[in-house]
Amino acid sequence: MKVLRAKSAGFCKGVERAINIALRDAKTGRYSHIFTDGPLIHNNQMMAELAGHGVRELDSDHKNLTAIPPQERDKCAIIVRAHGITPQRREILKKLGIDFHDATCPDVAKIAGRVKMCANKGFATVIFGDPQHPEVVGILGYAQERGYAVRTLEDIQKLPPLGDKVCLVSQSTMFVDDFEKIAEALKKRFPAAEIYNTICGATRDRQGDIPALVEQGAQAIVVIGGRHSANTVKLAKLVEASSVPCFHIETLAELDLNALKSFKTVGVTAGASTPGFLIDEVCNAIEKL
Repeated sequence: MKVLRAKSAGFCKGVERAINIALRDAKTGRYSHIFTDGPLIHNNQMMAELAGHGVRELDSDHKNLTAIPPQERDKCAIIVRAHGITPQRREILKKLGIDFHDATCPDVAKIAGRVKMCANKGFATVIFGDPQHPEVVGILGYAQERGYAVRTLEDIQKLPPLGDKVCLVSQSTMFVDDFEKIAEALKKRFPAAEIYNTICGATRDRQGDIPALVEQGAQAIVVIGGRHSANTVKLAKLVEASSVPCFHIETLAELDLNALKSFKTVGVTAGASTPGFLIDEVCNAIEKL
């Protein structure tokens, strides 16, 4: 069977950077305890891989850190997740008294910087994204309590009066077309609003690869990645909206290979947090059909 592998499948630069920071800390021998503030990335298999190197999540109440004797704290490190955190959370982590390493995706950091700059100038911030997503939560922390997350056109109408100083940014993994619709609606309500399309290049590339796979002859597309990964879920939705069947899986074990036997050409893509070894396993299994 012919397999068409999307050019963008696999780690984006931000995820790769975060993993490299964690592995660097694990391999130096400098630390006996390495913590991440929440999942470093949204992929269970890669987090399990990191756990094998001694990298684990910090408990919400910090119990797994406070259980370590004070004399051993100089051998501990905390790593900020790729999604970023609020400035308030950053201060809390820095006060833990252990080495602090920031693995925030540079693209996410740029969005936070944009929001901070606008907030300092008196702007209210509207962010297109999931209000519960850690990236959105972190970015809103820079809005100086004048930040609002919106997901739909209806949410735009529910916004309170914000005056003339309004700026719009986006969670980095949203649909490009949806952002344009949100921007148009916001402009109608707040004509002076400043629009900043902050959807990252990696997300644009992945979304663009879906129609490209179909054009190349893919009769079905397998999307590999966590079901809690925002960019992976959006890829699956794009496939579902196209003319071919979608198979969203986290690992090869979930893939119904028998269901693929009726196709001659299958496309394979993956979310930004999906490690290459998972993609290779899936592609190899499909090619053997």
